[in-house]
Amino acid sequence: MSGQVVKPKRNERLMFMTYYLTHRPNQLIKLSYFTETLNAAKSSISEDINHIRKMLSEQALGDIVTIPGAAGGVIYRPMVNEEQRRIFASTFKEKMHEKKRILPGNYLQFMDILQNPYIMSTAAGIIAEFYQDHEIDAVLTVEAKGIGLAVEVARLLNRPYVVARRNAQDTVGSTISVSYVSGSHQKVNKMELETDSLQQGSRVLIIDDFLRNGGTVSGLIALLEEFKCTAEGVCVMVENMASHPYDYHVDALFTVNLGYNAEKGHFDLEVDVGAMTKVN
Repeated sequence: MSGQVVKPKRNERLMFMTYYLTHRPNQLIKLSYFTETLNAAKSSISEDINHIRKMLSEQALGDIVTIPGAAGGVIYRPMVNEEQRRIFASTFKEKMHEKKRILPGNYLQFMDILQNPYIMSTAAGIIAEFYQDHEIDAVLTVEAKGIGLAVEVARLLNRPYVVARRNAQDTVGSTISVSYVSGSHQKVNKMELETDSLQQGSRVLIIDDFLRNGGTVSGLIALLEEFKCTAEGVCVMVENMASHPYDYHVDALFTVNLGYNAEKGHFDLEVDVGAMTKVN
């Protein structure tokens, strides 16, 4: 009959709902959307949700939280299971030793690793899982290497992301800026944010690729203070364990030690798994 609405079979409903939920992490989805889209009773949709929740839980791939009430619905909260963490850790460590990573001045070069979609998405998943119970209003990074990771973390947390610029652009409006000391040479740099980037009182997650001496993160924290915001967390892909002491806590996916090998006349790189990535 022309115009007849096709009612999906149950396995088709389950596939559609699983895809829809897992591609909208930490977003509230009303059950009415599924009942209307899939032409199914609310009781059937609720039963489907329970099946999806059970499957995700058994595979440690996430959880589905039910929010009761007229304004309620369900929220998918992603997870990265132990096997995924093991593969991620071994892949990262292997790539860190594939070629020379130590640059003059004892900087680390791993932009090629940050451009790896698998490594980037898994790293973001681990970070988002770690922080999704925190009250995060926004994700902040500084240009340019940490942007990709910050964007993916913000997507998984369903929060906006903000990028601090090192140099003002002509297309940028009024800004607030701070000066900070970066690097072993104690060079003074500047970073800035547009005045409407953050609301006063926001709790912000700071994301960066590599914490070497801590100066850049100190600058980001100082910038947040100018906005009357607070750093709810500081997370980096790699932390240099030989860094100078800093007065804030850092969560790192990986840690490195750059030790001078007197016999060989150069620095050696040791890479270890950080507490966030480590499997208990």
